[in-house]
Amino acid sequence: MSTIATPTDPTPPPGGAGSGRSTSRRRVGRERTNWPATIILIVCSLSVIVPLLVTINMALKTSGQAVDGQAFTLPSPLTAQSFIDAWQLTDFPRALTMSAFITLISVAGEIVISALAAYAIVRNWERRLFRWSFFYLLTAMFIPFPVVALPQVQLTGMVGLDNPVGVALLHIVFSLAFNTMLFTAFLRSIPLELEESMRVDGASTWQVFWRLIFPLLGPMAATVGIFAFLGSWNDFMMPSLITSNPELQTIPVLQQMFQTQFSNTYNIAFASYLMAMAPAIIVYLFAQRWVISGLTQGAVK
Repeated sequence: MSTIATPTDPTPPPGGAGSGRSTSRRRVGRERTNWPATIILIVCSLSVIVPLLVTINMALKTSGQAVDGQAFTLPSPLTAQSFIDAWQLTDFPRALTMSAFITLISVAGEIVISALAAYAIVRNWERRLFRWSFFYLLTAMFIPFPVVALPQVQLTGMVGLDNPVGVALLHIVFSLAFNTMLFTAFLRSIPLELEESMRVDGASTWQVFWRLIFPLLGPMAATVGIFAFLGSWNDFMMPSLITSNPELQTIPVLQQMFQTQFSNTYNIAFASYLMAMAPAIIVYLFAQRWVISGLTQGAVK
């Protein structure tokens, strides 16, 4: 005797999985906006956007329009003459070359030297010399540059490094502690078994570092590179103190040297500032996602 199967009711019972999903949807829909955090974010964003818009607005004005000092009036007509005048007045191509030269050496040196130092410290942490070397580097983070500024000026002059090369080397040295700390935190998350497998195949320590470890340090290397770029490109104090030849000065120093000539020509001054900020803004916009990813991967083991 056969039995007839009755179709099951597709409606889930009260309190079932479907009811839980609908309840969670209603809860999500009823979530309130965090207005204090939203207001703080808006204020912080405006504090950056408004000055930038004012700078662009003033740079596009003529000298006659910029004299009145009204920053929020729109330029009429739009003109790029301010950028041409700033380009010629500050000898911008030469200053740009000096800034790019110092920044390139600083970025490459900080990444490579800090990565090598961090690798040696992490893989030899059980040895007292390397462990105390790391603590010694960390203490350097608490020494501000103005404290050692005068000795550095004297030393660079004695050894003939009172030039852009000396400035780049000092950037590398003074950033070694912070960059080594970042690389050390990131290296601790890389399993040691990966290196042991390469050593079984006969790879040396140098080959292990360049073929395995350094490629894995890509996110943190990008983070260190961005910090190094921004720090070197925007640095004013070190080039002004170290470089003795005015013709070898960087963009921030040259802008300060010509500041008196910009006192009555606000449009040229703001145009010069925009040209100096443009490379740093462009680099950060393209690479800012690596800053957060590198820091978060280095913080979580």
